[in-house]
Amino acid sequence: MSEETPTGSTAAGSAAARTPGKDQTGPGREQRVTKQRLAVSSALDRLDDFVSTQELHRVLQNDGLPVSLATVYRIVQSMADGGLVDALRNADGETVYRRCSVASHHHHLLCRSCGKAVEVEAPAVESWAASTAEAHGFTAVQHTVEIYGLCRECSARAAAAAN
Repeated sequence: MSEETPTGSTAAGSAAARTPGKDQTGPGREQRVTKQRLAVSSALDRLDDFVSTQELHRVLQNDGLPVSLATVYRIVQSMADGGLVDALRNADGETVYRRCSVASHHHHLLCRSCGKAVEVEAPAVESWAASTAEAHGFTAVQHTVEIYGLCRECSARAAAAAN
């Protein structure tokens, strides 16, 4: 299990730096690197927590960058499709995004109280998913696992408040 680290450019996140004018968005696919795409990418690099598209749009607007909400949706979705950001549904069912700090397939522990996210690798989950899919004749499977609970700090605060 690995603790969350401050997000920054990862190997996947720095594709634009490696390939001038192009941004990888999936196997064999490239997107033009526009001012808007660079602004979204830069904002995600600065944010440590998962953020909704609306929140990301607000950050960009506060930075004085005129990017439409529809453009932010499109860019963030293409980044998620290309594995440049993690996308998951929060406790309210809203999709939220964050720059991946782990380049490989991973899962998340999410605090229901403060929103802290910890990225974890889970080999047992990978084995279970593969064997379950195989047992039912499924191929080309994908899965997402998010575990919700209270982080250590929020658990301590809850315990202290109960006493």
